[in-house]
Amino acid sequence: MTGLDLSTILPELWLAVFALAALMAGAYFGKDRIAVPILWASVLALLAAGFYVGFADRPQQVAFFGMFADDAFARFAKMTLLLSAAAVLAMSADYMGRYKLLRFEYPILIVLASLGMMLMVSASDLLMLYMGLELQSLALYVVASIRRDSGKSSEAGLKYFVLGALSSGLLLYGASLVYGFAGTTSFEGILSVVTAGELSTGLLFGLVFLLVGLAFKVSAVPFHMWTPDVYEGSPTPVTAFFATAPKVAAIALLARLLFDGFGNVTADWTQIIALLAVLSMFLGSIAGIGQRDIKRLMAYSSIAHMGFALVGLAAGTVVGVQAMLLYMAIYAVMNVGTFAFILSMERDGRPVTDLSAFNRFAQTDPMKSFAVLFLMFSLAGVPPFLGFFAKYGVLTAAVDAGMAWLAVLGVIASVIGAFYYLRIVYYMFFGDEIEPVQSRMGGVQYAALMIPAAILLLGAVTMLGVDQAAATAARSLTGDVSLIEPAPGG
Repeated sequence: MTGLDLSTILPELWLAVFALAALMAGAYFGKDRIAVPILWASVLALLAAGFYVGFADRPQQVAFFGMFADDAFARFAKMTLLLSAAAVLAMSADYMGRYKLLRFEYPILIVLASLGMMLMVSASDLLMLYMGLELQSLALYVVASIRRDSGKSSEAGLKYFVLGALSSGLLLYGASLVYGFAGTTSFEGILSVVTAGELSTGLLFGLVFLLVGLAFKVSAVPFHMWTPDVYEGSPTPVTAFFATAPKVAAIALLARLLFDGFGNVTADWTQIIALLAVLSMFLGSIAGIGQRDIKRLMAYSSIAHMGFALVGLAAGTVVGVQAMLLYMAIYAVMNVGTFAFILSMERDGRPVTDLSAFNRFAQTDPMKSFAVLFLMFSLAGVPPFLGFFAKYGVLTAAVDAGMAWLAVLGVIASVIGAFYYLRIVYYMFFGDEIEPVQSRMGGVQYAALMIPAAILLLGAVTMLGVDQAAATAARSLTGDVSLIEPAPGG
C-alpha cells in the first residue's frame, strides 16, 4: 500500500473512519441521546464525501494493484449515490423521530452501505466487486428489519437476506468460473483473454451467473421477486433509500463489469441485457396497475425504470452509457421528491400508504399537490419534464445501436406505466370526496419535495450540466475519446 493508494480512496477512508467513530460514540455516550446528532453528522459526512468526489481537482488513477479505479465514471456514480443517500437520510429524520424509530445505528448503517456502494462502482477486480457488494448488502439487510416490533419489517429483512444470499452465491459462483477460465480476477486481465471477440463456454457461463447475481441487485425481471415485499415491509425512509442510491450503484457496477471486463464481446451480453430490459419494463408497468399501496407501486415503478436504464446499457455504446447515467441521475431526483411526500402522509397520527389517501388532497394543499404532479408526470415521461428526456435518451441510444425494436417496446411500456402515475394525479385533484390525508413536513422534508419538483421542470432547459458530466463519465468507462453530442434537451 502506498500514499498514492490512500489518497485515491480518501472519500472511502473518510466514511469508514466516520462510521467507526460514530459507532464508538453511540456505544459510549448513550444511544438515545446521541442518535439525532449522529444522523445529522452522517448527512454532513455523506455530503462532504460527495462534494470531494465531484469537485476535488485530482487526476484519474487506479490503486491497490489495479483493483480500484478512480475515474470519471466512478465519480459521477459516487456523487449521485452519495447526494441521494444524504438527501434521504436528512428527510427521514422527522419521520424516524415522530414514530420513535430513530436508533443511532440507522445512520451508521446507511453510511456503511454507501461506502460499500462506492467500492462497487470503483471495482476493477472481481474480489473488490464482491467486497463492496457484500458490505452494502449486509448493512441493507439490517436496516430493512430495523423496526423490530413490526412483523412486516422483520419479514422484509428476512426475505431480503435469503434472496440476497442466493444472489450473492450465484454471483460468487460466476466469479469463480470466470477466474477458472480466464486465470485472473482483474477486469483488465479478463478483457485481454476475450480480446479475440469470442467467449469460451466456461467464460460465457461465468458471465451469465455474474449477470444473474447483479440482476437481483438491480431488481431486474425475473430476479425482482424480493422488491415489492421488501419495499412494503421496510420502514418508509428505508424504502426511499432502497429506491435511490443502491439502484445507482448496482447498475453502475453492472456497466463497469460489462465494459471493463467483457467490452470486446458486446454482442454476447447485449442480448441478455435487452431481454432483462424488456421483461422489467413490461412487468413493472403492468403489475403496478393493480397496486393499492403506494410503496408497492413504487417498487414496481423502480423495476420498470431499471428496465429503461438497462435499455441504454443494452445499446453497448458510449452514447448508451451516457444516456443510462443521465437516466439514473434523474431517476434518483424523482424518487427523492416522491418519497419526501410519501414520508409526510399520515392520518390520526399514523403513517398512511394507501392510494385512496390521495383523494382530493389538492383541496387542502395545492402547492404540494402541484409538486407531486410534476414528479408523477416526470416519472411517467411526460414532456417537458426531465423524465421525458431521460427516457428519450435511452430509447434514442437503442435506435442508434440498431435496436429500434427495443425502443418501440420501451415506448409501449412507458405508455402502459403512465396509467398508475396519472391515476395518482387524478386522485389528488378529482378523486372521491373523503377526508384527505394530512401531510406533516419539516423544513428539510419540504425542501426535498419542492427542489426535485423544480429541477424536473426547469432542468430540462439546460440539463444543469449533468449531461456533459455523464458524457465525460461514459467516455471514461468505454475508452471512447470521440466527442459526444449533448443529450436531447441539453
